[in-house]
Amino acid sequence: MYQRVKAYIREQKMLKSEDRVIAGVSGGADSICLLFILLELKKELGFELMAVHVHHGLRGSSADADEEYVKKVCRDQKVQLFVFHEDVAAYAKNYHLTPEEAGREVRRKIFMKVLEEQSATCIALAHHQNDNAETFLWNLCRGSGLKGLRGILPKNGVWIRPLLCLTRKEIESYLEKRGISYCTDETNLEDHYTRNRIRNHVIPYLEENVNCQTVSHITESMRQLESIGRYIEKEVKCYMAKCIDIRGGKEYILDKIKFDKIPEELKPYVIYHVICSVSGKQKDITSIHVRITEDLLSKQVGKKTDLPYDTEVLRCYEGLSFRKKTKEPDQKIITEEEANRLFDLRILEKCTESKTFPENTYTKWFDYDIIKNTVKIRHRMPGDYIVIDKNGRTQKLKQNFINEKIPQNMRDSIWLVADGQEILWIVGYRQSQAYQIHHDTKRILEIKFYGGKEDGRACEGVDPGRGCCKEN
Repeated sequence: MYQRVKAYIREQKMLKSEDRVIAGVSGGADSICLLFILLELKKELGFELMAVHVHHGLRGSSADADEEYVKKVCRDQKVQLFVFHEDVAAYAKNYHLTPEEAGREVRRKIFMKVLEEQSATCIALAHHQNDNAETFLWNLCRGSGLKGLRGILPKNGVWIRPLLCLTRKEIESYLEKRGISYCTDETNLEDHYTRNRIRNHVIPYLEENVNCQTVSHITESMRQLESIGRYIEKEVKCYMAKCIDIRGGKEYILDKIKFDKIPEELKPYVIYHVICSVSGKQKDITSIHVRITEDLLSKQVGKKTDLPYDTEVLRCYEGLSFRKKTKEPDQKIITEEEANRLFDLRILEKCTESKTFPENTYTKWFDYDIIKNTVKIRHRMPGDYIVIDKNGRTQKLKQNFINEKIPQNMRDSIWLVADGQEILWIVGYRQSQAYQIHHDTKRILEIKFYGGKEDGRACEGVDPGRGCCKEN
């Protein structure tokens, strides 16, 4: 069995003589087997070996006994050991996790901490084929898709799993033949967790009543799925580069026209990768989320749906917009500081002999004498409207945004110059026809929008010294 593990480590390129290896040792059969195999392999390769034990604070005296046993083994084998005591129950409560999930996160953080402090190069964990088979069945039942069915990777960054070529029975047989004792975590025998039920009931049933080689066959299938998965990921990355536009590092826009050209078999994988990229998570992103997202492409613009981890997807004019949910700001009125930075407002006297008016997108003139209220610079509010022709016909601001095909996620950030609920100017888009300069105009309100450094818009206003007006 040792030769098989050594060959597997060589095949997966897990270890080199210059490595500094951290072994996660809980005291159970799997981790004790890992420790002794690494000790044997160390004699051949010459890498450095240390161990980490995490006391979760969940099992009272049983966990204390596990810690003492690990200390004794490491002392006898002259392995440097780092022991940590953590309150996993409190961590689970604080972060709304199950104890099992919390334990994994806590251990991972500790391993990475030791890796950095000890200048280690890799972290060896004791996962084996049965763990992989359990993961496969669990993910299959949860609908995780191909990604979840690929199982636990033998090597993933600094994480290595030398025992993935062995079954649990082979591990226990190895320890029994060498007279090596180990601890038993009594919670593994309970059925509180889904994984335990799969371990204690589903896999034994399949081995006894379907095929005694169930675990090995599942492992081989997962190996093939992993190979297929790597190929699909390469293809998906190529298609994502063609049809996804990332704006501001946060919003992902899927171009429907380009997306429609992707082979049908790969479309779900593109959407899956986009959801994972935006949410920053892979756990609990399932085929159901992919399907409802793809269905959104057949809906009308403005429709949206919620996704896990405070992520949402919106049907927009281009196709789909993926983003994290954000709360709308309570304050819509621009502050004086922002006004001074973004806008320049002046009152000018009109010279009747000239008819020169600015035609710049970000400089506008208005008839100052017909403005009823104090001019406000703000974002949109309920009831806003704009006059769209010389006959005084009005249009709701929302409808104007729709007609102009302004994406919904941009509408709350567009600056407006308003006279009460009446909009004088949709900055960058449309000016009201009601406040146009005409022959009776005496005073002009000139507004220039600079846009600040973020959008880089330069002032396009006319030089008042050269135009038809003089500053009041």
